[in-house]
Amino acid sequence: MDILWAPWRMDYIVGPKPDSCVFCLPESDREDAERLVLYRGRTAYVLMNKYPYNCGHLMVAPYRHVGCLTELNAAEARETMRLMRLSVAVINKGFSPQGVNAGFNLGAAAGAGIAAHMHFQIVPRWNGDNSFMAVFGETHVVPELLRQTYERIKPLFQDPDIHAKFQEDE
Repeated sequence: MDILWAPWRMDYIVGPKPDSCVFCLPESDREDAERLVLYRGRTAYVLMNKYPYNCGHLMVAPYRHVGCLTELNAAEARETMRLMRLSVAVINKGFSPQGVNAGFNLGAAAGAGIAAHMHFQIVPRWNGDNSFMAVFGETHVVPELLRQTYERIKPLFQDPDIHAKFQEDE
């Protein structure tokens, strides 16, 4: 039997679970680096997934605690789509993936890990990234530390060449 060590997963398995919603951010940005928040908009924000499917796995969430797409107001719907587009542009520049999965799951039955606060998933993909590890070992290999990924792509959310293309028309 082969043994695969993934000790970082133990933090998630036995670690303390927050009493509050992990997607409900405080107004202050003091915890942004710890929470892996990359960009704050007016009604929505971008953060990294602490337990990613792939290196560069991002999420876009509205600030407001809503569980369904139909609960977003027009401004939130526009901004979440704008931030999805911005996030894909950042991933393309920062990682050069061969594809991107983007979407959301509404409700626990649909696979939402946190169903009470909707969020969009953006996952860079490469040909062959579903190797034997994921298929047979039921394990994902993420080749870069979260902090390194955060430091690599956070500046791209302020890159004028990328960001200007996705500014909301006033």
